[in-house]
Amino acid sequence: MGRKKAVFKGAWYPETSDECESHIKGYLKDNKGIIEDDSPGCIVPHAGWNYSGSIACRTIGSLASQLDQGRNLDCIVIFGLHMKGEDTPIILESGTWETPFGDLEIERNFGNQIVEQAIIEKVKILKQPSRLFPEENTIELQLPFIKYFFSDIPIVTIGVPPNNDALTIGKAVYNAAKDLKMDIAVMGSTDLTHYGESFGFTPVGSGDQAYEWVKNKNDAMAVKALRLMDAEEILNTGKNNHNMCCPGAAAAAVTTSKLLGATKGMELEYASSYNKAPGDSFVGYTGVLFQTTLSLL
Repeated sequence: MGRKKAVFKGAWYPETSDECESHIKGYLKDNKGIIEDDSPGCIVPHAGWNYSGSIACRTIGSLASQLDQGRNLDCIVIFGLHMKGEDTPIILESGTWETPFGDLEIERNFGNQIVEQAIIEKVKILKQPSRLFPEENTIELQLPFIKYFFSDIPIVTIGVPPNNDALTIGKAVYNAAKDLKMDIAVMGSTDLTHYGESFGFTPVGSGDQAYEWVKNKNDAMAVKALRLMDAEEILNTGKNNHNMCCPGAAAAAVTTSKLLGATKGMELEYASSYNKAPGDSFVGYTGVLFQTTLSLL
């Protein structure tokens, strides 16, 4: 089966459950709070909690608010990983994933069904055991929030490359859930523009003018594509404008969410590491909640 260790705790986010809970309660107190909505999915950032934890917390908490309204979810699907267009999609095969609040179970049967559905559409998703599945931040940074808000609901984690396979994978997730009669929610993990010499991307110089350009133009294009739930444009703007680090994950989440009934995205918050630590290199973050036509918001 295998147990995947949490490798970023104590560095990118707190090490203990008490510390994590203290941060979460602080985030919910300091920001605008939870949006109560029956949502099938969302987009979350994945930087260290000091930079984007409050946005991820609010977004995942809002996605979980439907549990308080009586909805019984069977699984949470997290799309993530930093991948290139030529990479093969991957899925964590089975076992558990450690968090400070306790382990999250991997939904093996659902994962296998997703792989089978993708094969029907001629897309191969490689099943990997915990020892081979990448140790990186895009998925792990979300897991303490998921365990806190969703408790014992199992997860499926999928690495999605930034190409048209992302749309097929999003459809495969929906079809697998439909076949197994599972009620699911999904999240796509991506940060926005990585600007500065550290990232090899400096089209408008540095300082405040660079920050304003990133916020009001480059990141705004990415957020618009997410709000419109335009999966093709998400892939396009991520590739051509360098304003999403995981556009494949975002496009897959949008595709599944649309099939689950969502019609629009609501941006909950935008921030940048520049706000906390102004410098020549910085990263943008957003949280987007996908809404159905029945939403009152």
